[in-house]
Amino acid sequence: MSATNYVFAPPALPSLPVAGSSARFPVKRIFCVGRNYHAHALEMGKPVDKATMKPFYFTKSPSTLVESGATVPYPCGTSNYHYEMELVVAIGAHGFRLTEADAPRMIFGYAAGLDMTRRDLQLVAREQGRPWDLGKDFEKSAVCAPILPAGDLGVLTEGEITLQVNGEPKQSADLAQLIWNIPELLADLSQFYHLEPGDIIYTGTPEGVGPVRPGDRISGHIDRVGEVSLTIGQPE
Repeated sequence: MSATNYVFAPPALPSLPVAGSSARFPVKRIFCVGRNYHAHALEMGKPVDKATMKPFYFTKSPSTLVESGATVPYPCGTSNYHYEMELVVAIGAHGFRLTEADAPRMIFGYAAGLDMTRRDLQLVAREQGRPWDLGKDFEKSAVCAPILPAGDLGVLTEGEITLQVNGEPKQSADLAQLIWNIPELLADLSQFYHLEPGDIIYTGTPEGVGPVRPGDRISGHIDRVGEVSLTIGQPE
């Protein structure tokens, strides 16, 4: 059987290292949860009432993925480039119309991640009722550490999540403060998508988001999960 005759070489499949293994986790889709900590929702001027509201999502292209420890250029088109520290859930099974009780079988593992954001572009789009793509879905905006297999961790319900810029604390919260926890998110998201192995979900950021500039170093930590880091380079 002859090889497919592409007009140019297809890009490599985005993937992430798996902690403690030489294997890599192929990334199919990147889902992100908006405003999933009350204090962050308040700092963004959009409080959340769980009793009357449901989670909402946006996506990032897998091509936006960059591994922890990288140096990325300060992105074009913005003067307000923000960090957002997040727990990332890696999906390892097929699931559709899940119940919350199905969550443990769906989780391959966890990672510490950064949802980097062109905040000025995001806010303009938000106020004009337009999609967030320019603010969220841009090159090198989905930073992720190696994925730690879930193992005995099971479904995470608590654990400190923190971020520092140049050693100065900026974000500090606990996973127990998630408005919609991991089982709730998986059950809800699976009402709209067939979740598949290779999907990753950024579960939301705590309060304390803010700008970074060329030369800044971001470092984040999630208890029992791991560390993530990023250095901001000069604009291209």
